[in-house]
Amino acid sequence: MSPVFDVSTSGDRAAAIEAATVAIGEGKLVVLPTDTVYGVGADPFNPDGVAGLLAAKGRGREKPPAVLVPSAETVDGLAMNVPSYARRLMERFWPGGLTLIFRAQPSLMWDLGDTNGTVGLRVPDDEIALELLRSSGPMAVSSANRTGEETARTVTEAGFAFGPSVEVYLDGGERSGALASTIIDCTKADPVLLRRGGITPEQLREVLGPIDLLDSTGAPVSETPRADEEAAAEADASTGDESDATHAAQSPTDSRDESAADESAAAPATRAERRTRAVPVTPGAGADVDRSSDATQAMPAGGVGAEPPFEREPVRSAELPGRPGRPTD
Repeated sequence: MSPVFDVSTSGDRAAAIEAATVAIGEGKLVVLPTDTVYGVGADPFNPDGVAGLLAAKGRGREKPPAVLVPSAETVDGLAMNVPSYARRLMERFWPGGLTLIFRAQPSLMWDLGDTNGTVGLRVPDDEIALELLRSSGPMAVSSANRTGEETARTVTEAGFAFGPSVEVYLDGGERSGALASTIIDCTKADPVLLRRGGITPEQLREVLGPIDLLDSTGAPVSETPRADEEAAAEADASTGDESDATHAAQSPTDSRDESAADESAAAPATRAERRTRAVPVTPGAGADVDRSSDATQAMPAGGVGAEPPFEREPVRSAELPGRPGRPTD
């Protein structure tokens, strides 16, 4: 059964964070609010957790998730050869909408997918997400939607996307749907802009100073995006945020303009369409999502007013098992 915790206020948040931390430590999935849209996350050090995340998204290992961290101090435990310009970017834009790609520490016992030895890191500017990250440690996180569908701005929409495949849902209220994060490849001597987002090239240059900001072709970044960059930004606005950060760094620099738009080749489903699909529901009244595989039925018509496949009665923290120890750096 999948409890849903209302974490929009701090009053009942401790039990919610504890439940989510336990679920992550057990290799299960958690839906959480972020500063852009809702995300679905897992323990990056747990192969079953990452595999479950990719399966829930309906994507393969060729598109690994990025990793959210609680602070910039976590970076050196996960990444190597961090350039000084990246540290200046972290100081200025974290927490916030900037994903930085680094070479991953080779000693790390994780398998995020086909990353080519890289990892995309970000500190989200969201109180709930940061509280969970401080408790659980780094999390592999992707936008809370099936590949090619619209992102979830509410926990209800995330529930319709994933149903009982997620162990714990954290409801932080409706998200803003802000612009996707800007993605910078920091594995080279000069930073490479892989995706435009909420942080503009002009803002980046203010921090970088004399260091060149390059595009995917190796040329200096222009203020006006190319047609392919505009298409990628439009696709990312509706179908995802963090998920392709590490994927982008796998390819040679001259092919990185094959952006995160890859996952949206098919037209994304609208929110109204998603609410009328078959989704897991609990037979009769109950506090949680029914995890039985045959407990499905068509959602009643109702568009925006349709109810999610769960009730909002969180479990008590006393009912939770002890929290397992997990790596935090």
